Amino acid sequence: MTSNRTVLLRPIISEKSYRLMEQGAYVFVVDPRASKEEIRDAVEESFGVHVASVNTLNRKGKRKRNRRSMTFGRRSDSKRAIVRLVGEDRIELFES
Repeated sequence: MTSNRTVLLRPIISEKSYRLMEQGAYVFVVDPRASKEEIRDAVEESFGVHVASVNTLNRKGKRKRNRRSMTFGRRSDSKRAIVRLVGEDRIELFES
């Protein structure tokens, strides 16, 4: 099992994630090897909240063109986790 710091890499700040926050759900970029149970434990330990459910999705990196040399490269693949909290629990990191 990996530590909390290596499971949760960073939060996602976007219009969609702010809309989900109103429903008690928060979005994080997580380690691609992390399981749902590890993500649940990391969020509960890091923020002191109770997690109701964890949904994960793997995103493929986009193919991008270098404008100068007209060569192609790729952005890295990532894994995201949508974490729903129990009841009125909130993560204050996002609220401020």
